[in-house]
Amino acid sequence: MRSPFTPYVADDERYSKLDYVRTGRSGLKLPRISLGLWNNFGTDRALETQRDIVLRAFDRGVTHFDLANNYGPPYGSAEEQFGRIHAANLVPYRDELVISTKAGYDMRPGPYGDGGSRKYLLNSLEASLERTGLDYVDVFYSHRPDPETPIEETMGALATAVHQGKALYAGISNYGPEQTQAAIDALADEGVPLLIHQPRYNMFDRAPERGLFDTLLENGVGSIVFSPLAGGLLTNRYLSGKAPAGSRAAEGRWFTEDALDETYLERVRGLNEIAEARGQSLAQLALTWVLRQPAVTSALIGASSVAQLDDSLDALHGAGLSDDEIAAIEPFAVDGTDR
Repeated sequence: MRSPFTPYVADDERYSKLDYVRTGRSGLKLPRISLGLWNNFGTDRALETQRDIVLRAFDRGVTHFDLANNYGPPYGSAEEQFGRIHAANLVPYRDELVISTKAGYDMRPGPYGDGGSRKYLLNSLEASLERTGLDYVDVFYSHRPDPETPIEETMGALATAVHQGKALYAGISNYGPEQTQAAIDALADEGVPLLIHQPRYNMFDRAPERGLFDTLLENGVGSIVFSPLAGGLLTNRYLSGKAPAGSRAAEGRWFTEDALDETYLERVRGLNEIAEARGQSLAQLALTWVLRQPAVTSALIGASSVAQLDDSLDALHGAGLSDDEIAAIEPFAVDGTDR
């Protein structure tokens, strides 16, 4: 663990450690793997551990850090924790960072703490800037479509944030293909391009292959996929069929031990054999698989430790998948396995 009293100086070799690719047709380049601060950043965990993960990521070339207003627990605390780390260690490197946040899910009680209204989104962005201590974010997302709000209003709020300089780019998350096209068109009317989409995508959830990726490629929009490890199901953590103490399955946070049935175990063990034959961990194979998609700019990982972070980033050291390997993976990469 890095001493909190030692001034942080970033690794001089950080930009030689991974690749950066353009986000759609934009000029913004993102690292092939980015760090999400969803499940493991909040006041329920030691700030020192979170600091070590963030700084290790930056030392290894990760420049993109993804937040949302309600990440924690409790809500807002992930932004606060990142703000503390940024203020203490990363202020000199702000121009080298891509920091994103989102609004759209429930943040507080009442009619103005959820959804896609202009009032909620712009108020939320102001609060996010206050919690992080930043003057602007690089990307501001509509976290999900709101069927009760015209998409023109939601996209108009994102455009306002860009025009005001409080966000450099606009993004959306969890939008289907038709909703994505409508968002692209509504933003274009405001003179703002859609930079990026953040969908859920992994070997067990392949919904973006049904039209979304095509829509993004046709419109020159990038994507950064979340849950590429299916919340841990695409790691070696559950190969025994049991949920280790402290795991998400044991805690029932996103799924229970019931998910570790024979169908899941057959598929995940088959995938693990392919990973081992490639000299990779299962998590590394899962990341390599999502990054094979031409529409995918970056994969968004979480990490509860520096060791877990390093294992994921080491996926970028492996060879790309051959056609034969992709074909071998296909019988085990079954959409809906994690549901």
